[in-house]
Amino acid sequence: MLPPGETILLTLRLAGSIPAQAGRELHTRRVAAQQAADSPETHRRAEKQFFAGFDALLDARTVGPSYLEKEKLAEMVAGELLMLEEQGLQVPCFVVLPNHVHAVLHLPPGQGLSLYKAVELLHQRTATQARRLLRGQLPAEADFWQTGFHELPVLDVEELARIKSYLLSHPPRLQLPERFHDWPYVYLSNEVMR
Repeated sequence: MLPPGETILLTLRLAGSIPAQAGRELHTRRVAAQQAADSPETHRRAEKQFFAGFDALLDARTVGPSYLEKEKLAEMVAGELLMLEEQGLQVPCFVVLPNHVHAVLHLPPGQGLSLYKAVELLHQRTATQARRLLRGQLPAEADFWQTGFHELPVLDVEELARIKSYLLSHPPRLQLPERFHDWPYVYLSNEVMR
């Protein structure tokens, strides 16, 4: 059983990191599947299928920037994710990939904090710092992150274990260059969620 509170799998992606047409088609299929869902389980299955398709598009890296390959940027994002713990969130696991980030976030009850506000602030802080680090490489009118984020609620400890395994195996599974195999921006907390 998960500890009380909210636990989500969060995905942030760089602006322009999914082909527009493929993204629209995936979203259309998601909406249709959700509307056809006749039970919470069917709805959940539709959401997981969307996530799988969404992540496959990101992993293919057919369009858009790969700014998070730059160690200074990856280090900054990883540091900001860990800083969420100072705000009361727990960060059991994350991986920073060339064009997106996956993180498991847990908000214990009674923190007086909104998970969505914390993610929104993370989005803003990392985008501001990234602009500074990418001076001249990111056009002034361009966004760093895609607007919004994707979240998938984590329902139980078995699902959490599967997600952690999926995230930790991400760099080798994508056959990223050798330096990603020892990529320090794959994180697994050794603390037990409380």
